[in-house]
Amino acid sequence: MNGVATGIGQSFAETALTGSLLAALPVAIIAGLVSFASPCVVPLVPGYLGYVSGMAGADVGTGKGASRPRLVLGVLLFIAGFSAVFITLGWLAAAIGTQVGEGQRDIITRALGVVVILMGIAFMGAMPFLQNEKRFHVSPKAGLAGAPLLGVVFGLGWAPCIGPTLSAVLALSLTEGSQGRSVLLAVAYCFGLGLPFLLFALFIQRSKPVLAWLRRHRLALMRFGGAMLIILGVMLVTGLWGQVTGWLQGWIDNYWVAI
Repeated sequence: MNGVATGIGQSFAETALTGSLLAALPVAIIAGLVSFASPCVVPLVPGYLGYVSGMAGADVGTGKGASRPRLVLGVLLFIAGFSAVFITLGWLAAAIGTQVGEGQRDIITRALGVVVILMGIAFMGAMPFLQNEKRFHVSPKAGLAGAPLLGVVFGLGWAPCIGPTLSAVLALSLTEGSQGRSVLLAVAYCFGLGLPFLLFALFIQRSKPVLAWLRRHRLALMRFGGAMLIILGVMLVTGLWGQVTGWLQGWIDNYWVAI
């Protein structure tokens, strides 16, 4: 039994404790948070919360008529829906990455870096069609039963809008060369994107000022997100990303030797 537990622990360590993943996980979480703050997602939050809770005519900003446990459960199901989409995309990206050699992967990494740079420029507003604000009108009668499906629709339908940040995570997933690590990256992205939805559900009475703040500062948030993507893209193109992850891997190896 101890041997099995040790084997499982070593397998997890081999999957999770790599320099590239240690560097990429925070990027994936921040990318998810930036995706939530994009102008085509924030305006839809009240509608989504109202839909998944099945409230007819409730004021989501004040929480009147809302059942908090029902709302939280609905949001968790909604998050599970779009997580299934994004995790599948990350798994597919990794599957492609495992089919190419190390030399080819380096070329692909640099090419993807250029794509990420362009996506960063687009996220700053250079390509307005990627940041169009959209309204999503649905019947609140669907309630909890439709929450996972709504999450899937969100994951598929809003891909053009959150595509710049999602593309960066998928680029990192492809360069990982491991489906296990790529799935962890996708989970981290979904965590960053889903956490604000969950917090709004938990603190629904205080959500209106926060949503207003996000709307007022949407340009600054877009510029921050775009700058983050451009920096990541430059690191991928120049090879600096590999140097950083190599340094982190050396630090991890030395840590395990020390203990």
